[in-house]
Amino acid sequence: MKTQLIEEAYRIARERYAAVGVDTDEALEKLQRVSLSLHCWQADDVTGFENRGGELTGGIQTTGNYPGKARNVEELRADILKAASYIPGTHRLNLHEIYGEFGGEKVDRNEVEVKHFAGWIEWARAHGMKLDFNSTSFSHPKSGSLSLSNPDPEIREFWIEHTRRCRAIAEAMGEAQGDPCIMNLWVHDGSKDLTVNRMLYRELLRDSLDRIFEQKYDHMKDCIESKVFGIGLESYTVGSNDFYIGYGASRGKIVTLDTGHFHPTELVADKLSSLLLFTPEVMLHVSRPVRWDSDHVTIMNDDTLELCKEIVRCDALDRVHIGLDYFDASINRIGAYVIGSRATQKCMMQALLEPLAKLRAYEADGQGFERLALLEESKSLPWNAVWDMFCLKNDVPVGEEFIADVQRYEAEVTSKR
Repeated sequence: MKTQLIEEAYRIARERYAAVGVDTDEALEKLQRVSLSLHCWQADDVTGFENRGGELTGGIQTTGNYPGKARNVEELRADILKAASYIPGTHRLNLHEIYGEFGGEKVDRNEVEVKHFAGWIEWARAHGMKLDFNSTSFSHPKSGSLSLSNPDPEIREFWIEHTRRCRAIAEAMGEAQGDPCIMNLWVHDGSKDLTVNRMLYRELLRDSLDRIFEQKYDHMKDCIESKVFGIGLESYTVGSNDFYIGYGASRGKIVTLDTGHFHPTELVADKLSSLLLFTPEVMLHVSRPVRWDSDHVTIMNDDTLELCKEIVRCDALDRVHIGLDYFDASINRIGAYVIGSRATQKCMMQALLEPLAKLRAYEADGQGFERLALLEESKSLPWNAVWDMFCLKNDVPVGEEFIADVQRYEAEVTSKR
């Protein structure tokens, strides 16, 4: 009976959208091709498998101590697969370097090799989940407040070598999966208090990046990520948004926009149309900033909705990559995956259902009232019926049904860790 209700609701929604020039079947097909890059670090609070026992550093922190976090690679993979089973569509997995399989050995960051991710490559192939990658400059004895921009040649060389090796690993991942691995480069470099050497550190960072990117690869793509500040690095960030936009535009690199890495009043959606004119592609890290904390679980709010609408309005579904980047340790971690992923997809669903042709016709004719009226009326069109059909077609729980399943997994698995 529930299937019949979903199908009937979809039939009505399809007719309603057709009246404003929107093909819901086409929207479903397009959403099916949108893959999220799920972030592995939600499952274990950015701990990783280096077994150093150190604290999280580099201007980021995880709050909360909800029981049942993943303690090893087997538990992490199980949690990721469980979360993915509630998320419609086919998605990717984004790994940080600290999640390699090191076999209990001490492998320093400048010694990491492809072999430490061979297990991940095989696991991803077995489960039809392509991989993305990140270098890891935080939570290390040589991290300090400066890594790739450090005036100390020894420390800077250490991180240059680390990042070069990460690119080689990303290349191997991309070649194995027959699809480019997107490697994100974010470093925490900055200053807690005032600095009089802004230019020096940025010159050093530019030089480090140029040396890192000297090696050309065919199976991976580089992206560079800015941040406005970090905890303990409040006064100055070397890799600012301006720095990376300049670098990305001049070097042909993908620029990463993390929705939690800007001033709370900035609209990240507004940045897309400018970046896409000057950079080949854009990477998004979607989270929910609350005041100055950037890493709350993504929900279906105006910021995420506008971001997805701008992707569609720019006709950039094939040039904008969407990854998630939050780590909430105060709630069930599998549930956090599912909430954030489905919320992002719901926003994209609404974006794909926007009566864009009619809105643009109004705008071209200077019909401001009509444009605003349709924008408002489209908010209450039955997009949720189309979303329910998307879940049904992908054989995942519709509506709130996943809650009970996540609770069962907690009772049977994560609560016993």
